[in-house]
Amino acid sequence: MLPKSDTSDGRHWLAMPLVFGEEALGFIGVGGRTAAYATEALRRFANFASLLAGLLKSRRSEERRLVALTRSEASVRQQTQMLAQIRDSLITLDREGFITSWNRGAESLFGYTAEEIVGQHILVLYAEDDDDAFNHCFEHGSHSMTVRRRKKSGELFWASVSWSLARDEQGKPVGLIGYIVDISAQLAASETLHLHARIFEQNNDAIVVTDAHWRIVSVNRAFTRLTGWSADEISGRHALRLVERSGARQRHGIAHPLENGEVWRGSLPVRRKTGAALPARASISLVDAQPATGTRHGCIVFSDDSERQKAAREIERLAFCDAVTGLPNRTQLPSLLRQALAGATRSGQRSALLFVDLDRFKNINDSFGHRAADALLREIGCRISATLAPQDIVARLGSDEFVVVLPRLAGPDHREQVRDTAHRLLASIAVPASVGAHEVMLSASIGISVFPDDGTDGESLLKKADTAMYRAKRARSGSCVFYTHDMEDDAFTQLRLESDLRRALERDELSLHFQPQISLANGRVTAAEALLRWQRPGIGMVSPAQFIPIAEETGLIVRMGEWMIDAVCRQIAAWRDGSLPVVRVAVNLSAREFVPELPAKILDALARYALPPSALELEITESVLMSNSERTVSIMQALRDAGLRLALDDFGTGYSSLSYLKRLPIDTLKIDRSFVRGIPDDHDDSALARAIVGLAKNLRLSVIAEGVETAEQAAFLRDAGCDDMQGYYFSRPLPAAAFTLILRTGQPPASA
Repeated sequence: MLPKSDTSDGRHWLAMPLVFGEEALGFIGVGGRTAAYATEALRRFANFASLLAGLLKSRRSEERRLVALTRSEASVRQQTQMLAQIRDSLITLDREGFITSWNRGAESLFGYTAEEIVGQHILVLYAEDDDDAFNHCFEHGSHSMTVRRRKKSGELFWASVSWSLARDEQGKPVGLIGYIVDISAQLAASETLHLHARIFEQNNDAIVVTDAHWRIVSVNRAFTRLTGWSADEISGRHALRLVERSGARQRHGIAHPLENGEVWRGSLPVRRKTGAALPARASISLVDAQPATGTRHGCIVFSDDSERQKAAREIERLAFCDAVTGLPNRTQLPSLLRQALAGATRSGQRSALLFVDLDRFKNINDSFGHRAADALLREIGCRISATLAPQDIVARLGSDEFVVVLPRLAGPDHREQVRDTAHRLLASIAVPASVGAHEVMLSASIGISVFPDDGTDGESLLKKADTAMYRAKRARSGSCVFYTHDMEDDAFTQLRLESDLRRALERDELSLHFQPQISLANGRVTAAEALLRWQRPGIGMVSPAQFIPIAEETGLIVRMGEWMIDAVCRQIAAWRDGSLPVVRVAVNLSAREFVPELPAKILDALARYALPPSALELEITESVLMSNSERTVSIMQALRDAGLRLALDDFGTGYSSLSYLKRLPIDTLKIDRSFVRGIPDDHDDSALARAIVGLAKNLRLSVIAEGVETAEQAAFLRDAGCDDMQGYYFSRPLPAAAFTLILRTGQPPASA
């Protein structure tokens, strides 16, 4: 483009616009010559104008950039201040996930300051893997999710996270902008509401919610199931109109407790959709839904009371009736006896109580099993009932025992009346009975006591009839015996004791007590000795000194020993499963138990409860060694080889020689209480105790003293080098529950 020439005033002028691209930047002109401008001058003027336009364009662009930069910096400062004031958490990341900015809301939520967190990777806040969020955001421009995040303190919380893509001026992704909100409280509230709604809907009791005027607002499924009314059908109706007319009296009595802020509870007949009445057990209350506004709702909860009454009758039946025969049981018998004796007293007549015990019924259980035995017991119960008059009473005490009460006996021949009834009972029981494909013959022994001759209350009559029954058994099977005062001699008492002891295992009357064994090195409980106890019904706790000799004599000790090993292993396993320290438990063995099968039986019990052999220590008295000593030592060696610890109990009271002691596969010597009793005052006992401790140490055996009852005895034995002690100074033998408390602390009881 060339400049324009103008000669309107006689002089020559040049003019040209300053244009860069399509943008007009100004105007340039020169003039005043009288002669015309040459072509070359025109070309140079055009070039100069073009150069000047470029310079102006460059300067204007720079000015614009400076203005834009100033505005941008001001905008960034303003945005930064605004972001800092936002209470919610805002975070920005670069493309690699490193944090580039962090507002005060994020600082408050996570606990990190901006100085601590900016520059770290976003993974530091993660509590679970959700890396796919980045890819999703870069693909789609944004992404929202509910995840768990971790605070600086380590606390986890639920967060609502929204990511959006940040772009530069050219639209290229440069990072992410994150908006994070703690929704833990919202989720908890939502979960609570959901839970309450589920409880409302799934509750087995019918629930009715009303407004303040008792118009029904909502009902649950149980309401529909019990009444037949659907929620739509019953909504808006007055709730108390559901009460049957027969319940009008209760309906009028409901308002008073509700006005006093109380809950009304009682029985109400509820009208079903069919018109039938439902016996219901209900509770009615007023609930302040929004205390601030005074909004109240009524709440009615009811259940089908016919089912409850049926269950109550069943519970009563189970409580007072024998589950096998349906006859009155041991619980109901005392009240029946009281009624019968009261009636006899009013009429001036006698009554009789017959204690019926089936002979050798345990053989039926062992041979045919409990199901067949129960069927036979039901048949025997029916036979006894069929033999008696309608006013007579029959009850089952348990296992193979029945009680018959003849409430009113008139005339001087009352004993003959009772004897005749007893013989008829024995005859009915003796009728052969079928058990599967087999026919069995039963017999019974009957003991009889008479009111008021032998006692004036049910308990004494029952006890004396029981005594007479044992005399009948002693005489011969299938006999009946009246109680006489000479039946209380010691020999018969022993027979009863033996018979009851035989039943003790079947009736679960045996239990274990544990006496702690204390380490003298640190005073902590390291082991325990298991001791057998017998709670004899009607008698109470029987001393082991009474029943252990009988068990030894009769051979019952073998069965009792097997029960004890199993019970000890079961208890140790219970302590282990309860995360309590597992301490070794010592168990006494009888000479009768020392048979070749003993190691296998003990190992089976340990395996049954997944226990190591080291969990048990077997205590053997010197008297055991005197019985078939070579076989005993062989069995002891087998036990030792299996990993079980062996202790020689009551050491020093028997007759084993020291040379024989050296051959025994034992781990522990136990100082008998007879040597402990006299220390430290008795010189001989003190010397013997020191000698036993020294002997044990020389044989590389541990030594424990039993029967320690004083602090002086404990101090003497500690100084003598004794390893462990047990006795009343530390603790009496304790039931398993009490010993469990000791295991939690590792210390003997404070009162010991």
